[in-house]
Amino acid sequence: MDASVGSRANRAVLLTVTCLGQFMVLLDNTIVGAALPDMQQRLNTQLTGLQWIVDAYVLLVAMLLLSGGVFADRFGRKRVYLTGVAVFTAASVMCSLAPSLGWLVTGRVLQGVGAAALSPASLALLAAAYPVPQERIKAIGLWAGFSGIGLAAGPVAGGVLTDAFGWPAIFLVNLPIGVVLLLIGLRSLQEARNPSAPAIDVPGTALSVLGVGTLTYGLIEGGARGWTSPVILGSFTVAVILLAAFVAVEARRSAPMLPLRLFRQRLFTVSNTAMVVVGFALMGSSFFFSQFFVYVQGSSILRAGLQTLPTSLAMVIVSPYAGRLAARYGFRIVVTTGLTLAGLGLLALGMVHAGTGYANVWWRLAVIGIGFALTMSPLTGAAIQSVSPQEGGLASGISSTTRQIGAVLGVALLGAIVRTRQSGGASFGTGLNSAFLAAGAITLVTAVFTGLWLTKSDEGSETPQHSTDPGAVTPSGVGS
Repeated sequence: MDASVGSRANRAVLLTVTCLGQFMVLLDNTIVGAALPDMQQRLNTQLTGLQWIVDAYVLLVAMLLLSGGVFADRFGRKRVYLTGVAVFTAASVMCSLAPSLGWLVTGRVLQGVGAAALSPASLALLAAAYPVPQERIKAIGLWAGFSGIGLAAGPVAGGVLTDAFGWPAIFLVNLPIGVVLLLIGLRSLQEARNPSAPAIDVPGTALSVLGVGTLTYGLIEGGARGWTSPVILGSFTVAVILLAAFVAVEARRSAPMLPLRLFRQRLFTVSNTAMVVVGFALMGSSFFFSQFFVYVQGSSILRAGLQTLPTSLAMVIVSPYAGRLAARYGFRIVVTTGLTLAGLGLLALGMVHAGTGYANVWWRLAVIGIGFALTMSPLTGAAIQSVSPQEGGLASGISSTTRQIGAVLGVALLGAIVRTRQSGGASFGTGLNSAFLAAGAITLVTAVFTGLWLTKSDEGSETPQHSTDPGAVTPSGVGS
């Protein structure tokens, strides 16, 4: 470790800067959802346009997150962190000034690139500054807790800013934060790097971006162009070829971005499969929360932002306890309970309609938030337990990546369900019900899956072996 990061003053500044950077990223995740109805009206776009506004960002985060950590280790954590902040801030300004959907989606792509550099580099800076395990756990706990406030603040801030100034204001809020981070970071952060970090997996990164991106295109545009149109069938075919090539390339590389050998461990495979479903159901359903309140129940954008708050607030409150519960009762019990609650909450949400009073809606959102909060850090903890201590950081990064991939597919596929129902003559509200019910059913099936298989294949113990708190080391906020 660089000796210059040893003083308490430097550590306090570093902790503040890294927490604020991650806060900005997580705030952007939930603040956009509150502004989607206003974007649809002012940009004169359809549901597919809104899907691209969200998925363009999440897709780049998902596919570049692992590479971002390697970049930070090889080229300097301070350099990559501040570059990520600069790109994210500039892209936010670009989004706020976007005159059309195309420009806005381009800005969201660049935001995703910035976030994929910023988030893992901030965690790497903390890990380098706190070499003592117990101090590191506390620092990362503060990082996760403070930055997680962004999840709860997003719906409220989004509703207030959009109602007062229009959707561009939700992106301009990042400008002062980014400028402050750059000014303080350039003067106060100390550089740190890992000279033995592996080489960048350029072929794997390129194939993963193109493969998942092409699959996402087919899922989002299929409802508009027709599922049997040559363009959509072609996109699915190309996606399969690209993803097969990705697997083949990763299997042959000495230092792959995604070591396929890790998936020979049942605990690792099951936990990451479940994490895909968590991202799918959580992000796919929350994409429609504000739209439900505005378009189905007639709420204002400000009120809708407040009405979606129970989910994110429940997650912020419950998440810090999830890792402790998993350490006490085992990953399988806590994750299966969480998925069951989330699935039942989504099924209950699929039964609301225009006349359902908010007193009978908010608790459904809260149950969804509680359920998913119980799953994320224990699933990452399970993935970490399944590998060697030296690979714990890689396992945590893969867990975050699989959740982001699930989020991309959730927005695309649940949106396709809504669009398909509408094309068949159903109302938007009926389409939403179908999407929520589908997400709930998939989540409940996954609960059965984890209840049967979320344990090591060679031993019955589920107690973490080399992680004091399974939830303490997860960079699990990006794109959630």
